[in-house]
Amino acid sequence: MQKVSIVLPEGAVSRPEIAIEWQVSTGPVGYEAAVTAMEARAAAIATGDAAELVWLLEHPALYTAGTSARDADLVEPARLPVHRTGRGGQFTYHGPGQRVAYVLLNLKARGGDLHAYVCGLEHWLIAALAELSVAGEIRTGRVGVWVAREAGREDKIAAIGVRVRRGVSYHGVSLNVAPDLAHFAGIVPCGIREHGVTSLADLGVPTSMDGVDAALHRHFDREVLERLKPIIP
Repeated sequence: MQKVSIVLPEGAVSRPEIAIEWQVSTGPVGYEAAVTAMEARAAAIATGDAAELVWLLEHPALYTAGTSARDADLVEPARLPVHRTGRGGQFTYHGPGQRVAYVLLNLKARGGDLHAYVCGLEHWLIAALAELSVAGEIRTGRVGVWVAREAGREDKIAAIGVRVRRGVSYHGVSLNVAPDLAHFAGIVPCGIREHGVTSLADLGVPTSMDGVDAALHRHFDREVLERLKPIIP
């Protein structure tokens, strides 16, 4: 696991215990193992025993069902493993070629504004996509980031699903870089039937996962942290 350091919100005092750690997992991470690791880290953040974390990774091909998932939206239940999870949202697909970013922040210490946090995640993805020459957009009533296509069509390129425990956020976002989009046919993604999904590869955007990671890293402070209150010891 590669570790990349370290970003602080403007106005915060540079102390190791409030620095945000970045980690990149270079191989696929099993979903249950990731949830277990996140829950342990979130608990340690809540007690002040660990730094906040942004964890970049890929999962093996699988479906996850959030707290609002409807059984009818699992179209092909035998296609891939299904994991019931405590994050918000409905069914989504994770797999190779998709950048998952799990964001573990002490929201309680940063003002506790969940709406500002989710808004920050949306704008973080949009800013990273803009650097890659893709115009990501937000739609009222539809969490995530969308791309306008021809003939009025809209496709989802990034999903958001978070959970907060003891004031600490976990789970996060997933951005479609070059996944197998055919697997989305096994579910109704995020419960939305009238729109599709896309990826950077599907849009003809040449990039690497490293390039995506660099863009996400560059825009995190301004788009996420600056919408929250800095931690001042």
